[in-house]
Amino acid sequence: MEEQRQKASIICGIVDLGSNTVRLSVYRCENGAGHLLLHRKTVAGLAGYIEKGKLQSEGVQVICRVLAEYRDLLNHLEIQQMHVFATASLRNISNTQQVVEQIAQKTGVTVDVISGKTEAEMSFRGAMLGQAPSSGLLVDLGGGSTELLCYRDGAVLSASSLPIGSLNLFHQYVSALHPTDAECKAIQAQVLEQLKREHTAVQPVEHICGVGGTVRAAARVANYFSRQDEARQVLTAKELRLLLKRLKRMERETLLGILKAAPERIHTLVPGVLVLDVICQIYGAKDISVSACGVREGYLYQRILEER
Repeated sequence: MEEQRQKASIICGIVDLGSNTVRLSVYRCENGAGHLLLHRKTVAGLAGYIEKGKLQSEGVQVICRVLAEYRDLLNHLEIQQMHVFATASLRNISNTQQVVEQIAQKTGVTVDVISGKTEAEMSFRGAMLGQAPSSGLLVDLGGGSTELLCYRDGAVLSASSLPIGSLNLFHQYVSALHPTDAECKAIQAQVLEQLKREHTAVQPVEHICGVGGTVRAAARVANYFSRQDEARQVLTAKELRLLLKRLKRMERETLLGILKAAPERIHTLVPGVLVLDVICQIYGAKDISVSACGVREGYLYQRILEER
């Protein structure tokens, strides 16, 4: 019996190559469920290494360095399995195959580049493990893309991926550290344009389930300024608008608050909150529930646990 239990239990690492951050999550998989044991994050800013649609060699070097560090960590912990997948960081470049091959040659690691639709579905699968609303709109806001998935009573109605994220919007539109009023308007116009391309008829929703580091950072910063419990995971649309107004002014007090609550998002927070605000307004959402789980948990269940 003990031997059967040990065979059913594995420990594996999952690496998410995002446009802004590279994240390692280590799970113990047992009886069809995954339990998080360890989490590491590296701010890599891969979107900043893209020129004319191609990821430059410096960006590939960053990926290889981070993967080598994570591989060494897992080796020290005697964990053999490391699964690596990429989202918009490698999906939305023109030299995807070349980069994947270079990473394999330099590190021996095979990167699974998932589509935008698959990313949305995996984020939904992961978010449903938490306390997400039973019906609404899932918004997975990353550094290089934003996935939208409408669902009702736990069933998916539609899924799409927009090629806009907090980091690539920063690089495309922001000339300094924080956007000017004109740059904010340009970002909002771009978000509206992308939504218009993907959705000819937007169905109103009351609740948004927010996934991703930018959403979590927005909640932390909003909680800090409103003196709420930092663990609070629900942000109303009104609170989001008030946060955006404060961020646009970017007074010294606001800057210091960001440095305390989400220092790694100092440059991408405003573009990210602009995206969230536009989506809230277009869909008529009343609030955003911040999910602790997302695409990595979805990947774990769909690509690893279900294939065992």
